[in-house]
Amino acid sequence: MFAELFLSLLEGCGRSGLVVPTGIATDNSTKAFFDAISSGGRLVSLYDFENREGLFPAVDSRMKFALLTLGTEVEATDFVFFATGTSHLSDSRRHFTLSANDIALINPNTRTCPVFRSQMDAELTKEIYSRVPVLIDEALGNAGNPWGISFRQGLFNMTSDSHLFFDEPSADCLPLYEAKLIHHYDHRWATYTADSSSRDVALAEKQDPGFQVTPRYWVEKREVQDRLQAQGWDRQWLMGWRDICRSTDERTVIASVVPIGAIGHTMPIFFTREEPRLLCCFLGNWQCLVLDFNARNNIGGTHLTYSYLKQFPFLSPSAYDQPAIDFIQPHVLELTYTAHDLKPWAEDLGYDGPPFRFDPERRALLRAELDAFYAHLYGLNRDELRYILDPADVMGPDYPSETFRVLKNNEIRQFGEYRTQRLVLEAWDRLFGGG
Repeated sequence: MFAELFLSLLEGCGRSGLVVPTGIATDNSTKAFFDAISSGGRLVSLYDFENREGLFPAVDSRMKFALLTLGTEVEATDFVFFATGTSHLSDSRRHFTLSANDIALINPNTRTCPVFRSQMDAELTKEIYSRVPVLIDEALGNAGNPWGISFRQGLFNMTSDSHLFFDEPSADCLPLYEAKLIHHYDHRWATYTADSSSRDVALAEKQDPGFQVTPRYWVEKREVQDRLQAQGWDRQWLMGWRDICRSTDERTVIASVVPIGAIGHTMPIFFTREEPRLLCCFLGNWQCLVLDFNARNNIGGTHLTYSYLKQFPFLSPSAYDQPAIDFIQPHVLELTYTAHDLKPWAEDLGYDGPPFRFDPERRALLRAELDAFYAHLYGLNRDELRYILDPADVMGPDYPSETFRVLKNNEIRQFGEYRTQRLVLEAWDRLFGGG
């Protein structure tokens, strides 16, 4: 009501300026107001601050607030995000402009404001969205959902369905998968121990194709089959992602294919009737650096919700011609089929051989080649891919943006170099260096 009062006070060429929580532009609960002022040509500027430097001493340092300026007949809005002091407003590199059409292009369903750290972040994102559609554009009906995808918050709620859970395995039960058990191309990331705590799966265990993770609970096979039948799903594998995530984690979007089983609500799953060879490409798209870059510019909280996911730029099925499928499928198959329990997945992809050895060095190369290949499918050039990997490598060390800072720092500690950057760029040069 405070912001609406300032809006109603405007007349002629007047301006209103006020200090409000940044959520007025980014939160779902205020999307109608933000859409009204942005699409109505009333939003002059929005400068977002984090209170880390104690601009307001009595307010928590994590509080985000914005200087909001309202006016009339505004064609494009001037934005700054992640400022911590007023001096940051003098840095032209932090400023970017978005029109109402730009916001509708990037966030067509919610019309909330995308959050960028720099002008380059905004320009590169607009370029990507101009070529690649969002996963689901709700305004277009079936035409806006090229994958024909539907979501479900797992198959079982860990609280309300707990009466269906068993503490011990049996022949007529299936394991209950939780999000913490999966990672990129890896359905055996973590396992439970006898005391109901979890631990990472050791490399030696991953190199044993007969090793299966131990879940915390099991569920009767009949219960699982009934719920999958209600979704019209008859495959002996599922695909899902981690609900808990942050834009500042090593990686934000984490998805995997898993054997058929019960799925807890912290691991949402998706269903589509596309054939497995295309779903293999779809899964690779979930894992690639370009998609993660866009996700990090959109996610403001700690949950990868449907509303966020629908507005990510996913390559449509028509983007994959036969040569692209022939390149992607063997990579994704080798990365995912490392254990016997995913044999149905391998068979649906036309492979009847043994599981592939879990070799970390080879897996890093395969993932790098996929990252380079998907960057090409998104229409990026080498310098744009360099920027996504590390803005400082392209724009200089003081550029006010970051993409995969945690990944970079972790790899420098572990390998003495930013290994992902080197491998991906080397892969690009092998694949596309000749044009």
